[in-house]
Amino acid sequence: MPVTSLDEFYQQLATAVGTELHTLLPADIQQEIGHFNVFNVADLFREHRERPPMPYDRRAYYKISLIRGRSRAEYADKVIGIERNALLFATPKVPYHWLPEDQEQDGYFCVFTSEFLLPAKSGVKLDELPIFRAGGYPVFTLADEEYAEVLAIFKKMAREITSAYAYKYDLLRTYVLELVHLGQKLQPATALYPAHTASARVTSLFIELLERQFPIETPQQRLRLRSAADYADRLAVHVNHLNKILKETTGRTTSDLIGARVAQEAKLLLQQTQWSVSEIADSLGFAEVAHFSNFFKRQTASSPAAFRG
Repeated sequence: MPVTSLDEFYQQLATAVGTELHTLLPADIQQEIGHFNVFNVADLFREHRERPPMPYDRRAYYKISLIRGRSRAEYADKVIGIERNALLFATPKVPYHWLPEDQEQDGYFCVFTSEFLLPAKSGVKLDELPIFRAGGYPVFTLADEEYAEVLAIFKKMAREITSAYAYKYDLLRTYVLELVHLGQKLQPATALYPAHTASARVTSLFIELLERQFPIETPQQRLRLRSAADYADRLAVHVNHLNKILKETTGRTTSDLIGARVAQEAKLLLQQTQWSVSEIADSLGFAEVAHFSNFFKRQTASSPAAFRG
């Protein structure tokens, strides 16, 4: 599975805006542990009317985007329409696709690696934060006053990254964490403070176990857990009990949740790799290509070949 590295990100961005690679990087970027950078969308695309979409792939970095303008975010199993202002959080774990729907686009975005916010530096473990958990709330609509508040943080980032202050990256970590906490405050309370019940714990463990199966990175990789019974065995609960809990907490059955996640992975593999349909079917745990094709049609109303185009 192709993963967009930071090098590829900068190459793609330089090509999109028609500039040299070095102009996108702060002069002292290599002196810092990890990586951080921030961009003003208006300045970046000043010479280009067309705003390129963010491709639907996985990334080897985190990204926080302040968006102004009508657009659409396709994020895991969510499709979120943005009419005016939004704050978007992207994690390496979950692929997303951002599509501008008009040319009036503005805002900022920053990219950073997990090393930039190592616990030793920031005291924070990114993957333990609600904002970056699988199944969380990745896109937040902002009122104009909220947009102005976030915009002020990004402007401070943009000023600081070009400053000569010896501790500027420590300050930039503080700004990143301010954005993270602002996003988490925008989340529904249930996302931040889940009920500590047995059902909630089982649901959380199931989702974690499901997400841990992905991404599929080579044709030789195989899903270890494929059926509802597989997950129930691993969680040491009866399959009917697991199904009942998930139905109560998510509104979907165990098989529905597994199927949706497998279908999501199948779409990414069809779009982003040159693997044969047979190789994709095999890696996703289907004994026969016909079984995979029938499954994919049920999930997407399209055949694998038609979806790949």
